[in-house]
Amino acid sequence: MTALGTHLLADLYGCRHLDDPVAIEAALRAAVLAAGATLIDIRLHHFGGHHGVTGVALLAESHMSIHSWPEYGFAAIDIFLCGATQSPAAALATVAAHLAATRIVEHSIARGGHVGVDPAR
Repeated sequence: MTALGTHLLADLYGCRHLDDPVAIEAALRAAVLAAGATLIDIRLHHFGGHHGVTGVALLAESHMSIHSWPEYGFAAIDIFLCGATQSPAAALATVAAHLAATRIVEHSIARGGHVGVDPAR
């Protein structure tokens, strides 16, 4: 059975621009484009001053999100794409480049691999 989607979780270290909602939005928009996904909407919340940004890009194929901690140069990235032709890896590479990440730790999870499987087997 082929999975219904790929859920990519990543920790980005050594990042810049993490307190800048304009830069975060640009990174998300570029990641959506790089992934070949369809953007529905972007919502961001900046916690003010030099604090972080939480944001989500709602996609026809699912979502991308970011939570940033500028004081640590750290961003938590969540990319879930359920289209067969979209690229979570391209989205992650784009976000990492926009934020000038120096280290990336990622985990990829196939989602929905048991849909349609007889639970008695």
